Amino acid sequence: MTPLQQFVEDHPRLFVLTGAGCSTDSGIPDYRDRDGHWKRPPPVNYSAFMHEPATRRRYWARSMVGWRRFGSALPNAAHHALAELERRGRVELLVTQNVDRLHQRAGSERVIDLHGRLDEVRCMGCDWRLARHAFQRLLVERNPAWAQLDATDAPDGDADLEGHDFASFDVPPCPHCGGIVKPDVVFFGEAVPRERVDAAARAWQAADAVLVVGSSLMVYSGYRFVDAAARAGKPVAAVTLGRTRADALLTLKVDARCHEALAFLQTGKRPETALRE
Repeated sequence: MTPLQQFVEDHPRLFVLTGAGCSTDSGIPDYRDRDGHWKRPPPVNYSAFMHEPATRRRYWARSMVGWRRFGSALPNAAHHALAELERRGRVELLVTQNVDRLHQRAGSERVIDLHGRLDEVRCMGCDWRLARHAFQRLLVERNPAWAQLDATDAPDGDADLEGHDFASFDVPPCPHCGGIVKPDVVFFGEAVPRERVDAAARAWQAADAVLVVGSSLMVYSGYRFVDAAARAGKPVAAVTLGRTRADALLTLKVDARCHEALAFLQTGKRPETALRE
């Protein structure tokens, strides 16, 4: 029995927190290196997106290219392993910092998308919403020449579309009020909704221990739960490659790829839920 398997056996109610490392085997790049440093410039800032039309054009042009692969990504063995852990009744709650909804597609149900979901867009004026696949069609209709471009994938549906003049990119406004359309995700500089934070706090308090999977915990929105749980005396295990912000708080550290460390839970893939249209 591995130390991680023993940790899971010893703590029947787990608060699970996942990050980008959980989805890299699904073809979605992560943000940070083994030392927790940015591999690329930080993601778009909320204030810039809301107040700078040029930033919105650049974001949506890159997103239109990146969505083609991000939107068809499938859960990997790590997602299936955590879904199996829930099926065994061992998960109090899974809080993910990812926006790809791959945990749900693997079969997990007790999930909070801490940073939102990239498969929906919403109007920042009237809260009109639309599936991202449908919004992709609107983007392509307005920008047919851009639809022929390709670029290297970047984290969270972005693409490294450099060397282009984004001034001509046409971003569809909200069809109801003409407002700014934004992915239903929490951008840098934007607050995580209080109800998600409160629900996560109640869950770690009710859990026996915390299991971190694929996160360096460098972002405070996830780190806060680990810090609070450790201060309350809860054991914390982390599965991730490289350094985490919480290394000094950990009861167990497993420096390995997520699917490898969780192999003891893998019982074969389950059918994924179809993408929302």
